[in-house]
Amino acid sequence: MAPPPAAHAAGLRVLRTTRVAPAPPAGEPALPERALPLIFMDVMWLRAQPVERVFFYRLGPGDDVDAVLSRMEESLPRAIHAFYPLAGRVRPTPGETNRYELLYQPGDGVAFTVAEHDGVGVGVDELATDEPRELAKIAPLVPELPEGGAVLALQVTVLPPNRRGLALGVIVHHSACDGVGSTHFLHTWAAACAGDRKLPEPPVIDRTLIRDVPEMHDEFAAPTNEAKDLFKAPDAGKFLATFTLSREHLQGVKDAVAGEAARRGVPPPRCTSLVAMYGLMWHCYRRARRDSDDGGSGRAAAAAHFIFSVDHRSRLVPRVPDKYLGNCVGPGFVSAPEEELAGAAVAGGVFTACAAVAAAIDEAVRGEPAYWEGWKERVVEACRDDAPFSVAGSTRFRVYDVDFGFGRPAKVEIVSVAKTGAVSAAEDRSGAGGIEVGIALLPERMDTFRRCLADAMAWFSSSSQCN
Repeated sequence: MAPPPAAHAAGLRVLRTTRVAPAPPAGEPALPERALPLIFMDVMWLRAQPVERVFFYRLGPGDDVDAVLSRMEESLPRAIHAFYPLAGRVRPTPGETNRYELLYQPGDGVAFTVAEHDGVGVGVDELATDEPRELAKIAPLVPELPEGGAVLALQVTVLPPNRRGLALGVIVHHSACDGVGSTHFLHTWAAACAGDRKLPEPPVIDRTLIRDVPEMHDEFAAPTNEAKDLFKAPDAGKFLATFTLSREHLQGVKDAVAGEAARRGVPPPRCTSLVAMYGLMWHCYRRARRDSDDGGSGRAAAAAHFIFSVDHRSRLVPRVPDKYLGNCVGPGFVSAPEEELAGAAVAGGVFTACAAVAAAIDEAVRGEPAYWEGWKERVVEACRDDAPFSVAGSTRFRVYDVDFGFGRPAKVEIVSVAKTGAVSAAEDRSGAGGIEVGIALLPERMDTFRRCLADAMAWFSSSSQCN
C-alpha cells in the first residue's frame, strides 16, 4: 500500500491509495508479461488529454458507506484481470523508432484512491445537478495518472451530507482504448461489485485485428506532429453545465430541417437524433462565440469546423468485434461557412449545420481512400484559424447503467471537456429518449450559450413550428 498522497483540494482528505493488481479466477495461473503494439488508431491519441469522468451516486438509508467502499475495492481485481492491459503502461517499443506498446508485467496494477470531502458546496446534491458548477469543485474528484506511462486510475470520494454521496473519478489515457473499451470495463467492474447479475462479455484483446497503416502511424507518432498540441484549452475559471435535449426537442430540430429543405427545394439531409443534436449544439456554440463580448479570436472566421468520432468496428473489413479493447475510431470532419452557420436565422443555421454533419457521417461510413488519407492535415487545418467544435462521449456507452449495486448514477460528467474545449454527449438519464450535453465555459460565455440555446429551443417550440 502506498502512503496517502497530500490532499489536492480544500476539504478533500485522501484516506489511502492502493495499487490493485489483476486477480485470476480460482484455479487459473497468474498473467504473464504481455505487450500490445499500438496501431495508428492508438498513437493518434498518444499526446492527447486523458479522458476524465466523474460518476455521482446517492446512497440509500440501508447502504453502509464503508461496506460499499470495501465491495468496490474487493471486486476491482476481477475486472482488471479481464482488462489487464489497463493495468499496464505505454512505453516506446524497444529497438524501434516511433513505435509504442502497452506493456503489462506481473506486479502491475491500477491506482485506486479512497478520499473523503467535508467542504462546503461540494455535497452530492450541489454537484449532481445540471446547473453551472465551478469546475474547481469537481476536478479534484478525478485522480491523476501515475507517472511512467500508466493508462488508468480510479478514485472514490465520499461526499456530504452525512457521507450519503459518492463520486467515482475515472481517468483513462485514450491511447489505451476508446470510449467503448473504457465504459465496457466500468460495466464489468460494476457487475462484479453488485454480484447479482451476469458479467458482460469479456473484451477482445488482439491488436492484429486491425491492419496498421505505417504511413499514418509514422505521421501520428512523430515528435514533430503538428496535431499533438491541438484540442488543449485552458480550464481555469470555467463552469460545467448540462443541457438535456428531450425527444420532443430533437424532433423539433428534425422537423425544422425538413421544412427548411423543402423551402430551399433541396433533398433533406438524413437527420437522426444524433445529427439533430450535433447540428443544434454546433449552431448555438458558434452563435454564442459570435455574440460573446470577447469574440473569441477577435475576428469572425470564414469557416467553422466540427470534429467528432466515428466508431469503425462494424465498418472495417473484416469486421472488428464489438468488444475489441483498443481504439477503433476515426474522425468525422465538418466545415461550414461561419456566416451561414452562426449569422443566419435559427432554421437556416441549424439546417446548414445538420446538412454538413450528415454529409460528414456519410463520408466516414463509406470509408473511401480519401477519408483515410490526410487525417492529420485536416485536423491541423480545422484548428489553424479557430478552435473547432468537438464532441466527447456517446449515447451508446450507457453510462447511466453503471450500477455497482447501490443504484444508478445521479449524474455523470466528462470533466476533461474543460481541457479540450469539447462538449460531452450521453443518453438522457431519465430514459425518455433524449440526449444530455455537457459543456465547460467561462461564466460570461456560459450565460451567452445558455441564452442562445434557450432562444433556439423556444423557436422550435413556437406555435408556428407546431402547425
